[in-house]
Amino acid sequence: MDQIKIGRYLQELRKEKGLTQEQLADKVCVARRTVSRWETGSNLPDLDILIELSDLYGVGLRELLDGERKSEDMNKEMEETVLKVAEYSNEEKSRFLRRLHYMFIAGFIGFVLFAVISIMGLENTSPYEAIGSFGLGVAFGMVIIGMIFTSRYAGKIREFKMRLLHRQ
Repeated sequence: MDQIKIGRYLQELRKEKGLTQEQLADKVCVARRTVSRWETGSNLPDLDILIELSDLYGVGLRELLDGERKSEDMNKEMEETVLKVAEYSNEEKSRFLRRLHYMFIAGFIGFVLFAVISIMGLENTSPYEAIGSFGLGVAFGMVIIGMIFTSRYAGKIREFKMRLLHRQ
């Protein structure tokens, strides 16, 4: 896939519609800078945004991905398949974000437990010392997990995990 070619084509389609980068960004709910990155070929839109752009510009998804106009229309079955894949991708993304959200909540609760015990001066009493240490450990662990999941290494970790699971 030639990202630069796709970017030029996206720019051409945007200009044909008479839209500025900022107007397009508002329509698809992204930053203007993101549209600029698409058009320079440094990034590509997510699949759900590609579908939205396809509808907006009145071109087939295949045309967008090839970066050029096609005389034939996209096969209806192919379009339905792509829409299902996009829907699945969005569901996966929302499940991931929901899990990440719960982990951050757990970390926040752990930190609050530690802070309350420390502020009350109970960190040196037997049961509260363990609870405070546990809360701080949970908070610290969730921060580290959050950093890993939101970094570029998350995909590599997932691929490694999948390779391990398929071997067993």
